[in-house]
Amino acid sequence: MKPIYTTSGEWVAMLEGNYLYDVYGEWAGWIEGKDVYTRDGEYAGFLSNDTHGTCARLLRERIRRQHTIRHAPTAPPKLRPPSRVPLAPMFSELPWNQVDVFEEDPDFFKHISELKPDWEG
Repeated sequence: MKPIYTTSGEWVAMLEGNYLYDVYGEWAGWIEGKDVYTRDGEYAGFLSNDTHGTCARLLRERIRRQHTIRHAPTAPPKLRPPSRVPLAPMFSELPWNQVDVFEEDPDFFKHISELKPDWEG
């Protein structure tokens, strides 16, 4: 398992094979090459390569290009996350044209149903 951190060092996700999981072990998305997609097939960004493969950040271009929606692969089983992960390394500063997805938009991987308030009747 490869931990995914924010630029500030918070552990926010895990990469197991080609699947991205949240810290609770729920499937959040998948990768194709370095590109990351949500479970709904929306382009999220790309994995950084600034720690020589031990961990990564999820980044994207500040000015988004249009990406087509992808068909999601078969959902993997729930993952049992580790109780702890190594401390995050000191990441380099990002260039002006890139943003950290989890810091810029922490709710990006939530489903529409999770974002709507509960109806009270």
